[in-house]
Formats: sequence, C-alpha cells, structure tokens
Amino acid sequence: MKKWAPRVLLAAALAGLSAFLLKGDVWTFWTWWLLAFLMGMVAMPVTGRLFARFEDKGWMFSKVLAITVTGFLTWFLVTAKILPFTAATCIGVSVVCAVGCGVLYHFQGKNGIDCFPSGKVNLIYGEEILFFIFFLMWTYFAGFRPQAYGTEKFMDYGFMEAMMRSTTLPARDLWYSEGTINYYYGGQYFAVFLTKLTGSKVELTYNLMRTFVAAFAFVLPFSLVRQMSVDRLKGSLTGKKRCLPAVAGIIAGISVSIAGNMHYVVYSKIIPWLQKLQGKEADSYWFPDATRYIGYNPDVPDKTIHEFPCYSFVLGDLHAHVVNVMFVLFLVGLLYAWMRSVRMREAVIMKPGRKQFWKKQLLIPHILLAAVMIGMFRFTNFWDFIIYFVVTGGVVLFTNIVQFDGKVKRVLAVTAVQAVEIIVISYVVSLPFTLQFDSMFKGVGIAQNHSMIHQLLILWGLPVVLTVLLIICIIWEKLRGGANRSLYKLMKAISVPDLFAIVMGLCAIGLIVIPELVYVRDIYENGNARANTMFKLTYQAYMLFGMTMGYGIFRMLVAARKKVFKVVSVIGLVLLCWTFGYFGNSVYAWFGKVWEPSEYKGLNAASFLENDFAEDVAGIKWLKKNVKGAPVVLEANGDSYSGYERVSAMTGLPTVLGWYVHEWLWRDDTADLNEKSADIESIYTSLDEEYVKELLEEYDVSYIFVGSKEREKYGETLNEDVLKSLGEVVFQDEVYSTYILKVNK
Repeated sequence: MKKWAPRVLLAAALAGLSAFLLKGDVWTFWTWWLLAFLMGMVAMPVTGRLFARFEDKGWMFSKVLAITVTGFLTWFLVTAKILPFTAATCIGVSVVCAVGCGVLYHFQGKNGIDCFPSGKVNLIYGEEILFFIFFLMWTYFAGFRPQAYGTEKFMDYGFMEAMMRSTTLPARDLWYSEGTINYYYGGQYFAVFLTKLTGSKVELTYNLMRTFVAAFAFVLPFSLVRQMSVDRLKGSLTGKKRCLPAVAGIIAGISVSIAGNMHYVVYSKIIPWLQKLQGKEADSYWFPDATRYIGYNPDVPDKTIHEFPCYSFVLGDLHAHVVNVMFVLFLVGLLYAWMRSVRMREAVIMKPGRKQFWKKQLLIPHILLAAVMIGMFRFTNFWDFIIYFVVTGGVVLFTNIVQFDGKVKRVLAVTAVQAVEIIVISYVVSLPFTLQFDSMFKGVGIAQNHSMIHQLLILWGLPVVLTVLLIICIIWEKLRGGANRSLYKLMKAISVPDLFAIVMGLCAIGLIVIPELVYVRDIYENGNARANTMFKLTYQAYMLFGMTMGYGIFRMLVAARKKVFKVVSVIGLVLLCWTFGYFGNSVYAWFGKVWEPSEYKGLNAASFLENDFAEDVAGIKWLKKNVKGAPVVLEANGDSYSGYERVSAMTGLPTVLGWYVHEWLWRDDTADLNEKSADIESIYTSLDEEYVKELLEEYDVSYIFVGSKEREKYGETLNEDVLKSLGEVVFQDEVYSTYILKVNK
C-alpha cells in the first residue's frame, strides 16, 4: 500500500489543481479525460495486438485508435444514409465497438494472449500523468483567450454548430445555404462526435478539442520515441542510462508540441543581443513571425506559410490540419509497430503462385488499418492523404527490402501490390465523402519563386543537419563494422529504430524540398502561389523532424562510436532546447499573465459576443434557443476574417452567402457568389416589395436578422418598412434596435 501512496497523492493533487484552475469548466474537462481513458482501455484487445512489441502495448495510441474507429464508423454510417447523426448513434456505435472488443478479449484470454501491459504499471501511470498534465496545461491557457473570434475561428466554430444541428453529413453549408459543406470538415466532425458522445456543449468543446489534440501531440511522440530508444539502446541501458529513453521521449514530445524553430532563436535572442552590443534599441519579437518569414522578411511577392503545432495550439483555430495531428501521429506509431514486428521474423521466401503467400501479404492488420486511415485523411485533411501515402509507401518499401532479402523483383512486386491495396481501400472508405465533394485541385505548377538560402537554413537547418548527421553516423558505423556495402545487406544490418528514423528524416527533408520545386495551384496563385503547399507539407515535416531529432540526438550521444557525432549532437540538443523558449514567448504574448489564475476567463468560446457584438448577442441567443433544424437565416455578407457572419457562425444556421473568399475557394464560382451578394443587398435595400419577396422565396429564407452589421453595411438604405411588411418580428432587443423577422410563407 505504501508504494501506491505517492501515486495516489499525485493524482489527487492534479485533480485538485485542475478543479482550482478550471473552476466550473473542470467537469467537462474531467469528462473528456475519463472518456479517453475508458475508450483507450476498452480498445486494448485490438491495440495490444497491433503494438504487441511495445512495452506499454500502445497504451496511449489506444485512445486515438478508439476515437478513430468509433468516430469513423459513425461518420461512414451517417454519410452512407444508414443512420442519423445523433447522440444516440454516436453512443450506439461506440457501445457496439466496445462489445466487439470485449468478445475479442474473451477469446484472447482463452488462448493465453495478454493484450494489456502487464507488469508496466509505472510506465502506464507515468504516461497517464503526462497526458493529464499537458491536457490541463493547454486547457488552462485556452481559458485566458477562449473566444472563437478572429483569424478563421468563425469557420471552425460554425462548422461545429452546423453539424450539431444536422442529422446528415455533410451538413448544410452555413455560408452557402443552397449546398452542403464542400471542405475537409473531418477535424471539426470528430470534435462534434466527441461533443455528442459526452453530452457537452460546443461553446466549451471548441476549445477543449484543440487542447485535447495538443496533449496527444506531446504524449504520442513521447511514447513512440521512448520505445524506439528502448529498442535501439537496450544493451546500453544500465545504471543511470535507463532513464535515457524517457528523456528522449520527452524531448521528442516537446519538439513536436511546444517547440518553435530557429527563427525564434535568431530574431528573438541573437539579433536583439547584437543590437544591444552596438548600442541600438533591440527589436521586439512577435511570435507569428516564425510562421510568416519567407516572403515577409524581406518583403517580396512570394508570401508563404510555414506553421507548426505550437503556433496552432496557441492561436486556437480548430482547423483540419490541427485535429489531424493526433491521427497522423497514430499512423506513424502504427507503421513503426509493423516494421518492428516484421523485422523480428525471419526473411520470407516467396513462392510464386502460392495463394497463401499473397493472402498473408494482403491481410496484414497494420497495413489494412493504415489504408483506412489514409482514406480517412481525404475528409479530415486531404493534404495528409497524399503525404502519408508516400510516408507509408517508404516504410513498406524499406521493410520489404529487408524482409525479402533484397531480391528486387520480389520487393517491387509485393510493394506494388500493397501500394495498390492501400490506394483501393483508401478510395473505397472515403467514397461517402468524395461522391459529395467537388475538388478544389487545379493542377500542379512549377515554382517560379524560391526561398532564400539563409531563410531555409534558419527554418530547417537544425533538423536537416541533425537528420543527415544521424544517417551518416548509422551508415558509417555499419560500414566500419564490416557490413556488406550492398543496399540490402546495409539495411539488414541497421536496427529497426535506426531505419525508421532514417525513413522519417528522409520524408521530412523531401517535404521541405518539394515547395521549392512545385506547388499545387489554387485561388491564391497571384502572390501566394507556394503558400498552401509549403504550409501543409512543412507542417508534417516539422512533426517528423521533431521525432527524428528526439530519437537521433540521444541515440548518437549513447551509441555513437565517434566523438564528433556526440559533440555535434550536444550542440544540436542545446539549440533545440533553445527553441523551446518560443512556447513561453507565444503563451505570454497571446494569453497574457497565465500565472495569475484570477485572470482565467473560462472556456466559453462564444463569451466574446457580450463585448464585441453587444447589439446582436441577445438575438443570436434567441435563435440558438428557439430555432430547430437548419432554416435559412439571412444576414449581411462580408469579407473573410471579418466580423460578418457572426450569426451563422455562432448558431450554425445557414445564410445565403458568407465569407466571400472562403466560398470562392470552396466553390470556385465567382459569378454565382457575386449574384448572391447582389441579391442579399437587394433584399435589405430594395423598395420593390414584390422583388424582395421573390428573392426571399428563391433562397427559401425563413428569418431575417437586422443588427449591427446590417446597419453598418447598408446604413440609411436599409428598407425596414419593406422587410417588416413581409414578415413578423419574433424578436426585438430591449436595449438596441436589433430585431429578427420571421418571413411569411
């Protein structure tokens, strides 16, 4: 009992701390943490088999697997028009999956298969504590700036509200009432799935979902890199060195989730220091500059984006690429688990024509699950569909080279068949999305602009140097150790974690090179041609580099035979740790004095309405409370990133036309958008009652909102008498002149 006392006390202290910091929000926070714990534990009969050779049996990965399977199955059944998108469906599918896991556990017990990490209580406890700490930390910070207002938060929050109202998927487009959402809505969908599953409210779970993902962004790299380090350094882990895998895991987790890049070091520390030495006033540092560097400093007509997770978690947009972080990290861990399981077996001797062989190669659980997840990425974040098909292909190819003794024909045959298998499965499972989606892809263009060398070095020099150094170190050791110089023999001699780190590092390097050569064409081609391509590709490169560096630095420090590798890795570690300062800088700049709990504002993402839209808040609340389903509520349309569409965004109720540039991107039909914009203006300003009535009927408008933005945009031309003659005032603000009309039909 005594040995459990410290653990119980620590858990109790964290529970008490969370209640103190989060105040009334703690109940929703605890609900989500407990849900993840239970879902992960229930899914262990599956996870424990997939991650059988992990010391923790994939305990942390099990949480994401459970969310993936239950959420994806619910989505598939809803989009295939088999079940409605309701809380009952979400719960029902989850319960059926849990029963299936229970049956599997029963049969595993009969066959003596242990799918739980027996004897690893300390490890599991430690991982759960880390997950809780990071989840609590980010949730607490979010409460200092909870508003879903600014940047693209209206879109993300509005998607969630629209899906909460809808019993079908995709939901009706809140900014284009004549159609459904034509974007990668999967990230927001999973947030809504968990919201319905827990009976929570979007006002809280908008913020909770991003902090939930932020916690996984630490703990999944920690678990993977810790296991990789254990596998590689097993013989060296004596005495104090036994803590090194955990340290490597922590460095990897921090590198992925809260680190910045060397832009922070150079422009926040080194240059200001040099300026002070020269007697000059030091430049101030604004943390978004680390993501808007190429094209901005110096200012040239090639504006690009190179974001990374910490910036996303601080900023607070619940975008597709943000939510997908936990899913891609799960996929990376799954691929490592598969590569390790294959290398533990003897090389396979292929016998052409044998059905048993091909059955074995095509029914690999890891590959099948990877294919489903890659297909899922088509609606969670399409860019990751392409990126991780290539990453998966690289892992499959390298693994097959070793598995089939380097026999070229065999390797190519099996790899090609497995690639086709992945493509076919991924396309099939994503059909409910693709059949209802109009692609925005306009082709690939040759990059006309290129990044300056010093900019690439500042952003990517550290991870590239450490990755190349790791590869050289591994190859040099094997060649000096007498390994055969043929590719197969060399790869055969390389350990699984080393080989996997090489694959991650090479993929990451490729992702930063591609935007220098080509770009995917879109509506931003004039002046921002490379922006979206660089953004989505280098975001994934950053995470792959983070895990590669976390593993590589400690691998070289402990196992490298040549001192130069140890020295350079120490320098790399110091520089990497220096980038961690970005976290503190950005948190203070964006959230303020987080060390003062009294400043905590709560997680309510709609709380900003009271101050920023005081004239409209009562009307918006009335719509949320009294209007069911998804009738069209007309409001003034405006530019993207503005305060327009505050009604549709906060209620999820569709309007005729919303943010112009976003709908331009999603629909690529400016003539249609311009026509709708003109029609909305006519409804609000025309004195021709019959014409206004025809337009209201054409767009099936049920309610008309007249508030601050409508008066701001249309001013004295607002035809209030005409509007009131066509409907009944169902809401009138007692203080302001805002009112809502219900259109006569």
